[in-house]
Amino acid sequence: MGYTFRAAKQNHKSKHDPTHMKQLLQNVKNGKATIEEIPVPTPRAGQALVRVSASLVSAGTERMVVEFAGKSLVGKARSRPDLVKQVLDKAKREGLMPTVQAAFNRLDQPMALGYSSAGTIVALGPDMAGFKVGQRVACAGGGYAVHAEYNVVPRNLLTPLPENVDFESAAFTTLGAIALHGFRLAEPQLGENVAVIGLGLLGLLTIQLASAAGCSVLGIDLDPSRIQLASSLGLPAVARDQAESTAQAFTNNRGFDSIIICADTPSNDPVELAAVIARDRAKVVATGAVGLNFPRKIYYEKEISFINSRSYGPGRYDANYEENGQDYPIGYIRWTEGRNFQSIVELLSSGKLKVQPLITHRFPIEEATEAYDVITGKRKENFLGVVLTYDSSGDKRETSNKVLFPSVIRRQSSVVKLGVLGAGLYANATLLPVIKNNQDFELIGIASSGGLHAQHSGQKFGFQYATSSEDEILNDPNINTVAILTRHNTHADLVIKALKAGKHVFVEKPLAINREQLSAISEQLLKTDNCLLLTGFNRRFSPLAQSLQSQVSSLHEPKYIHYRVNAGYLPLNHWTQDPEIGGGRIIGEGCHFIDFITFLVGAAPISVNAYALPNNGKYRDDNVSMTFTFPDGSIGVVDYLANGDKSFPKERLEVFCEGMVAVIDDFRMLEIVKDGKKKEEKLAAQDKGWKDEMRAFARSIREGGEPPIPYEQLIGVTRSTFAAVESIKNRQTIQI
Repeated sequence: MGYTFRAAKQNHKSKHDPTHMKQLLQNVKNGKATIEEIPVPTPRAGQALVRVSASLVSAGTERMVVEFAGKSLVGKARSRPDLVKQVLDKAKREGLMPTVQAAFNRLDQPMALGYSSAGTIVALGPDMAGFKVGQRVACAGGGYAVHAEYNVVPRNLLTPLPENVDFESAAFTTLGAIALHGFRLAEPQLGENVAVIGLGLLGLLTIQLASAAGCSVLGIDLDPSRIQLASSLGLPAVARDQAESTAQAFTNNRGFDSIIICADTPSNDPVELAAVIARDRAKVVATGAVGLNFPRKIYYEKEISFINSRSYGPGRYDANYEENGQDYPIGYIRWTEGRNFQSIVELLSSGKLKVQPLITHRFPIEEATEAYDVITGKRKENFLGVVLTYDSSGDKRETSNKVLFPSVIRRQSSVVKLGVLGAGLYANATLLPVIKNNQDFELIGIASSGGLHAQHSGQKFGFQYATSSEDEILNDPNINTVAILTRHNTHADLVIKALKAGKHVFVEKPLAINREQLSAISEQLLKTDNCLLLTGFNRRFSPLAQSLQSQVSSLHEPKYIHYRVNAGYLPLNHWTQDPEIGGGRIIGEGCHFIDFITFLVGAAPISVNAYALPNNGKYRDDNVSMTFTFPDGSIGVVDYLANGDKSFPKERLEVFCEGMVAVIDDFRMLEIVKDGKKKEEKLAAQDKGWKDEMRAFARSIREGGEPPIPYEQLIGVTRSTFAAVESIKNRQTIQI
């Protein structure tokens, strides 16, 4: 058939440090795919740690990623004009250099490739009833079932395997579910005629599923070898130039009841062919990426229904299902993505779905980059199923969630011995570049639950080690300060643990997302005498903020302060919108602006009256006007708006007091008008105070003085956000 078969090395001996795992990564910035040593990830609640035995390379999705990464910057820009527009809008708001730095930082993030694997559970997080260590499972999901020796996978993306399903076959489960979901969308009946256009891996799975369901199925492809492979599976298939005439004979001139397009091409030919061979009022389902310029006349005349299939089935892209383990009731949604996975495994077990004949290449994980040379055409070989294999002796190896970087330069004189929890975009784009250039900080360890981002950030910024374990950081005696940069719902618990461990703590906002968390932090602070706590209210440390504060601190009358925030729209399914994870946008981000007014007044608010525009199914109380009163009679108004245009500057602050008006525009310009005279202070680039915040934090640790932000303000501002949310809900003034 013209396929090249590459056998995996038998009894392969690992050539790397056996305490770490290997993972295939794609660098989007330079286009290189590499095998890296990564800390073994740590499973959280609702997750399992799986030792991988086999994973499947997606010739469609992964090839697109690799080809995009290989483009020049101009090529990347041309292929993603939507991202270019975002960059230009950001440059207008924040200046050219910060935007360029942010864009390059995002491109520099390592990308984990793969979404379909199989292996054995070696550890379980809490809330994993029904699973056990030693259980064989198929794994699914981008970012979870990646090409690595170990995967951390949520429960709804795990499927138990019967003993007669080998790991290589099980690695096809996710792709099989994509085919199965597309087939289900066509709603074929027993005995109906089904055509499958495109006999790549997805198409060859689809025609087998259609046959197993009792349909009469015909495959269509341009490649004679794929037509021959379908025939070897006992399934009829024809070339494209024979498709129309064969379709008439195959269906007794009725046309196909369902046509499933599995081709991968920008051409419109598949959708045009589908219409020609379809019966009146047939269904066409596209599971492949094809051109979608429909010939209206024939689709109209036959009243053809067209559906673009979305991945594995219901539950896909729903964080509550995939990440939080909330299943859909079977009485309302019979075939979720998880139940599609189960169905594929059962078909593999029964022999009705055969995938071994589809495997053309096998590579051990150490040689995984060669697999991408195959699927991108750098190696001129016909291919279909490309499987990565993993050392089977892994079950007896010692594993570690820590990777050392011995070549790092140590700053023994630094006063801050820092450990970082969280290595996401904020850490990499904003905080870590600032800390790296501050001689007061020695970077000891950095942690992320998956290990990947910690490893990348650890090497990039000069940490001594990376780990997937928070406890590794919290219990390290060489660390005296912890920076918490994780998701909002974890902040309070980690703050308390770090304080109990005798560490100084910097926690990115918010300090807490509910009153119970805040009370627990307050109680711990009362018990802690020698550790400082700072929340990331960076704006008060910016040069323009300090300059303005020096002007207003000598004023004696109450102040009127108005802060307008053009926050921009976030979809309802964004994690920050979830009250249990992000706390919502007022608690999660609005705290910044309440704190800034608090800074200028010198005391936390004592009451709030807040109103939100109607949500109309689009917003979640994130178009809000909040009016705060302060002990000295000052009034602060925060207008936080999600319904504006993101290209417009984000923030504008106005202060009125004792014949003076002061304005800060997006932390790029301060204008003060008093006695008819105007004074301006302009910055070359936006500065929201991160550098000066870290300097102040290090100075407080060195001198053992007061915290950079008084605790009554940290606590008071956080409490004010809760009160504002309550005021919106109850439509009344809340005393704080």
